[in-house]
Amino acid sequence: MSGNKKFDVSSKKLIGYIKLTLVVLMGVMCIVICAQAFTKVSAANFYATIACCALLTALEAVNAFVIKNFAAKMVFYGLDSAIILAICILTGNSFMSAIYCIVLTQCYIEAIEIITGVLFGLLAIAVDFIVTTFLLKFYKTNLKLSAALKEADESRARLEEVYEELTSTKVFEERNRIAKDIHDTAGHSMTTVIMQTEAAKLLIDDNPQEAKNRIISANIQAKNALEQMRESVHLLAGRDKVRSLKEEIEEVIAQTIDGTDVKARYSLDDVQTDDEVYRFIVNSLKELLSNGIRHGKATAFYVELKERDNEICLLVSDNGAGVKGEIQEGFGLRGIREKAEKLGGKLRLSSEEGEGFEIEITLSRKKEIK
Repeated sequence: MSGNKKFDVSSKKLIGYIKLTLVVLMGVMCIVICAQAFTKVSAANFYATIACCALLTALEAVNAFVIKNFAAKMVFYGLDSAIILAICILTGNSFMSAIYCIVLTQCYIEAIEIITGVLFGLLAIAVDFIVTTFLLKFYKTNLKLSAALKEADESRARLEEVYEELTSTKVFEERNRIAKDIHDTAGHSMTTVIMQTEAAKLLIDDNPQEAKNRIISANIQAKNALEQMRESVHLLAGRDKVRSLKEEIEEVIAQTIDGTDVKARYSLDDVQTDDEVYRFIVNSLKELLSNGIRHGKATAFYVELKERDNEICLLVSDNGAGVKGEIQEGFGLRGIREKAEKLGGKLRLSSEEGEGFEIEITLSRKKEIK
């Protein structure tokens, strides 16, 4: 009997030490949770978390050392579970499972100590454990989904900001490009108009025919400049081009021969291309026709636009005076060559004295036009 008594006393002391350890562990875990919550949650949630942690530790201590009735302990166990869920909702802390294990261990000890063999109490503990564990896992999953959705919303917001910045940059670049087009093409044409009309004034008495040719050339340049400025205004206003490339080339040729003795034949495919190539071909044609009349004294032109072997080719030839020896590229031809090479193409020049001038621009179609 004395041996059994000693064993019972020793068992009670061991259980008491285990209970005390569990209460201390509960307090430590609650302190860790409050420390983490200090930097992660709002002030209101932080203070609520402190209150819940203090209440949970107190309930655990009372349940361990004061309450003796098993039914009352089950009530305290339910309160512990509710407080754990409240802390989980307030903080989303990852230590909830550890705290729950402490509470569960305490309940198992109480069940063994007070009413060993009572299946109903153990069954209630098991059911509560399963339900609470499921709720904790569900809540953690919900937190992860909420965090993922928040991150997705933040990423979308950042993408929208970047898109707006890129859009603003593209608009700025497009306006700069249009301004450069006006400067390079319309500005150049207007300068030529001034030079031709000034020359015509000086020649009108001594050489009326030459003065007439200069005025005709100036008229063509002025029309080209006006058309270029209209196109630039349309682009600035956000309007799409209303004519196909073939129709635009036909319009340029019509403006060139209108009211003059210049003749033109042409063979044009209905080529589809992007805006940059479209503008380059049209502006190059204007420059070449103007050069042929002004410098080569041409009275007839042949213009050809073809698409073959995934390449776009513009051919312009005239019956002008031609060039003796090596062809010297002026500002206009040099600009056309540089732009063609930038677009992945090339420029070919051919001329002989008295045999006119021929220019071929070949551009590689690197992508399909939508």
